[in-house]
Amino acid sequence: MLHSYQRRMSKLVRISFPIIVTIMLLFVGIEKVIANNESIRFAEKVNLALRRTAHHLLAINGDSTSTIPPVKQQDANTFIIRVDHLFDYDKLPVFLQQSLDIQGVHRTYNVSILECENGELRLGYNFMDLKQKEGIPCGGRTQQPGCYDLKVSFDPEKQVASTVTNWWVLPFGSIVALLGFMVWRRSRKDHTSEIPVLIEPNTDQKLQFGKSELDMSNLLLICPGTTYNLTYREAKLLRLFVTNTNQILERDFILKSVWEDEGIIVGRSVDVFVSRLRKMLTADSFVKITAVHGVGYRMEVLS
Repeated sequence: MLHSYQRRMSKLVRISFPIIVTIMLLFVGIEKVIANNESIRFAEKVNLALRRTAHHLLAINGDSTSTIPPVKQQDANTFIIRVDHLFDYDKLPVFLQQSLDIQGVHRTYNVSILECENGELRLGYNFMDLKQKEGIPCGGRTQQPGCYDLKVSFDPEKQVASTVTNWWVLPFGSIVALLGFMVWRRSRKDHTSEIPVLIEPNTDQKLQFGKSELDMSNLLLICPGTTYNLTYREAKLLRLFVTNTNQILERDFILKSVWEDEGIIVGRSVDVFVSRLRKMLTADSFVKITAVHGVGYRMEVLS
């Protein structure tokens, strides 16, 4: 019985495991697609904001004809646009922040003004400097004409596990719980179906096994050349073995099936009663009750 139960559980696990893995991969894939889409949208918004900023910097210098170069994305959070003409550094923070607000970009950032030739840092400030009374660092100083790269580095966006990246945990967890419940229900049903419905000893029933016979109505065990008068518990235990021949019966299952109605169950009762049945069945070479270490007993009946 135990081996059969284990085989069924193994089969259920083999069936449910690929389903669970597939669902998990599906949700992970959806999460990655959403994350990629958000990253693309963020890059587009920053691109537009930087181009607007460059446009206004050129416009205040009276330049309405120069081509604004494309924005280069250095990584997921870093963007660079080249400014080949003299621009008003003091106007940059206002134009840049206005452009980001228009695009709905609200992450904190650092701004660096780099020389095109050697990448040397000439000017720069942090988003928080806009809120300081002192203004931005290096503001009001004379800027030399030349080629500069305007570099904006955003701080990585903080992920909110419960509402953003792991939104799928709740539905996935619910599906896993449902599958687990189905496996448990199936295994419980299968296990219960293997438990015999015992007929009380006062019924008229005779059970053949090996070369012996169990007479439940008269509580008799008829072996080759010998007949034994059985007690109520001996007959009940023997019938349990006979109706489950060649199957492992767990100790707890035996106690529940044979002794449960007594209220008090003594663990050693199983061993004592099994020992009595073994002695009675020694005359039948086709029948043998063996102990399964740590599990219970099995009655082996040769055909």
